Amino acid sequence: MRNLWIVAMLVLVGALSGCAQNGGALAGVNERRTAGTVLDDQNIEEKGMQRIGEKYKANVKVSVTCFNRYALITGQVANEAAKMDIERIVGSIPPVKGIANELQVAGVSSSGARSSDSGVSSDVRNRFLSSKAFNRDHIKVFAENGVVYLMGIVNHAEADAASDIASTTNGVQKVVRVFEYMD
Repeated sequence: MRNLWIVAMLVLVGALSGCAQNGGALAGVNERRTAGTVLDDQNIEEKGMQRIGEKYKANVKVSVTCFNRYALITGQVANEAAKMDIERIVGSIPPVKGIANELQVAGVSSSGARSSDSGVSSDVRNRFLSSKAFNRDHIKVFAENGVVYLMGIVNHAEADAASDIASTTNGVQKVVRVFEYMD
């Protein structure tokens, strides 16, 4: 009985954290991914970060962001070999369908740069609220060194509208689309 209660609580916590990430309890109504795919995306991100952290304890700053089983890898690594190895690590996690390896061979970014990126991501998401051209819950925003990465399942008009908003947001140097297109 106790194990059943623990499982029920874990499911509830997972559901609530998913609601918070996507913008609220009703966000799931507009979700273009299945609940299983959303869970897969979360697991890919967590496993990727864990496996990278186990192998590369220093000299790297890597993020794994996933949407509809497509993984985006960003950050800084010491050399090209590490960049390719990290792609292999993430690509070996089932059920990854594809990878956008945007790792840079460079020194690790400063905490100030990472803080700025967090603000840029928030600004882009906030500006998405006023758009009638797409639902912001369909697009995941991630920023790294002033580059904004947009992920999601969209049509071309939605992609263009989101890209226009992101590219005109203060602090954005470049927009990279990592979309899966419906049309």
